[in-house]
Amino acid sequence: MSGPVFSHQERFAIETTHRINDQIRLTPIRVVDQEGKMLGIIPTSDALRLAMESGLDLVEVAPTERPPVCRIMDYGKFKYEQKKKHASSAKSHQVQIKEIRLRPKTGDHDVEFKIKQAREFLSHKDKVKLNVIFRGRENAHHDRGRQMLVEIIEKLQDCSKVEKTPGLEGGKNMTAVLAPKT
Repeated sequence: MSGPVFSHQERFAIETTHRINDQIRLTPIRVVDQEGKMLGIIPTSDALRLAMESGLDLVEVAPTERPPVCRIMDYGKFKYEQKKKHASSAKSHQVQIKEIRLRPKTGDHDVEFKIKQAREFLSHKDKVKLNVIFRGRENAHHDRGRQMLVEIIEKLQDCSKVEKTPGLEGGKNMTAVLAPKT
């Protein structure tokens, strides 16, 4: 494999965004050198010669201006940096709400495992919804569920902040929401 694989549309979009070297037809052009200094308005053939002498490319950066603005630069490096910028902007993280379900009779070891899971979710910048589910006779032990949630919140306070305090929802679920600390 020689390089990154792009779809036909991506490759076409990257290659046709700028005219380079012999693709520049208009003359004269306004030229900026590789350090950003304005060289002025010169014929295209002279600008191409200057670019070739420095081992770089002549790239049209503002085709709508009159005369068009061209810059002497390493076009391969420029394309690579543009691609990297495009890829990094596409990788932004969407915050999700991860749910952790417990019961009032959940054992201590299982609760510790759930805390470890919640810590992992919070480290990935996701919110955590702690949910204690009550069924049947467990409904008489809402205090046990609240106590569990408070203990979990205390153990996770180093990496999280409380977004919603423990409270009963619908009579059968007690929930709390934690958000990652920023």
